Amino acid sequence: MEVVIAIGQLILSLSILVVLHEFGHFLPARLFNTKVEKFYLFFDPWFSLFKFKKGDTEYGIGWLPLGGYVKIAGMIDESFDKEQMKQEPKEWEFRSKPAWQRLIIMLGGITVNVILGFIIFGMVKFVWGDNYLASQDAIYGIHADSLGLEIGLEHGDKIKSLGGEPFDNFNDAFLMQAIVIDGATEMVVERKGQEKSIDIDPKFSQILSAYENKDESLFGPRMPFVIGRVVEGYPAEKAGLMANDSIIGLDSISLSYYDEFKALIAGKDSTEVLVSYVRDGVPGSTTLTTTSAGNIGVQSYGYDRYFKLSTKEYSLGEAIPAGVNAGVNFLGSQLKAYKRIANNDIKLKDSVGGFYSITKMFGSKWIWLKFWTLTASLSLILAIMNLLPIPALDGGHVMFLIYEIITGRPPSDKFMEIANVFGLIVVLALMILVNGLDFMRGCM
Repeated sequence: MEVVIAIGQLILSLSILVVLHEFGHFLPARLFNTKVEKFYLFFDPWFSLFKFKKGDTEYGIGWLPLGGYVKIAGMIDESFDKEQMKQEPKEWEFRSKPAWQRLIIMLGGITVNVILGFIIFGMVKFVWGDNYLASQDAIYGIHADSLGLEIGLEHGDKIKSLGGEPFDNFNDAFLMQAIVIDGATEMVVERKGQEKSIDIDPKFSQILSAYENKDESLFGPRMPFVIGRVVEGYPAEKAGLMANDSIIGLDSISLSYYDEFKALIAGKDSTEVLVSYVRDGVPGSTTLTTTSAGNIGVQSYGYDRYFKLSTKEYSLGEAIPAGVNAGVNFLGSQLKAYKRIANNDIKLKDSVGGFYSITKMFGSKWIWLKFWTLTASLSLILAIMNLLPIPALDGGHVMFLIYEIITGRPPSDKFMEIANVFGLIVVLALMILVNGLDFMRGCM
């Protein structure tokens, strides 16, 4: 069922994006009195799942869920309709329209994806706002995970700035982005009451972007260890520990924070330990034997017990420009990432993924905030990908139209046919590459 939910989110998201992208071509084509013969969600080689005709256009759903298309009369595209191109041009055909009109038609899909991404980001802010833990409210500092420790962080650090920019939002994703995308090489932390500058080795761009580290974290908020729940039948319950007990020691070693307890109990599998605690202001201790997995059967409270979360709400008038700003920042980050891939600062094999990777991002639970945020991001990525100057993509057609506008003559039909075949081969090869990488990762 979890897999079905994840795949369902992917299909719904891509269906929304594909239909609106193709509508971006369809609308200006009709405005310029250009005949649109077909409008399809998914591809329909040999047969379609559903179709109907209204006016001159056949609308339908294909069986091959790899995108969608509009077939515009008089245009050399992936349909390779050579018979139509042999006839004399008709006034309602794409090839009969002025170059500037054809350019608008070809840019329509990309334009819609950019606008759609901005609008969705804006609506996400309008509906949900921004909920976050402000760095200043993480009063105990951080507990660093293994990768964070490798970078140079220590437990209890309070991060003040990254690459010269203030660190206001307590989220390790911002540190990852600063290192991987922005190439940050320095951060400032407060450590034991004093500010300290940490140099970040450039090698961490590749380490943090490596596929095996995509689900790893760098740090989290440091918290006291107060038991939130005791698991029935586990050693803690049998030893008499209770919810709301504050754990203050293990084997006579004092501790104040949950990460200290985790570090002390690591490796103590099936081992007798002495746990010290405070209950209702009264100290106590108990002896228990850990499980074979080295745990005692308790869950700590979440960080929302210890910290005040900040919420920024947006009116509709505020949400739209905030959404545009979020979209522009996302596009900027993507372009920086592509540049770093080109410079080999980030390895290509670790930075691209196909349908499996995207499905994993949606996850096994249907969370609308996550769904719409990912859909907005995919809309902008789709715009970038379609703008690539590869024949068979919108960017390839745009490239040839700009050539025509500059030179005053279009490329020949024969050239366009060959270019589209070449472009289609390139696109299919890229799809095989990214999905092949996904397949190999899944088998590892």
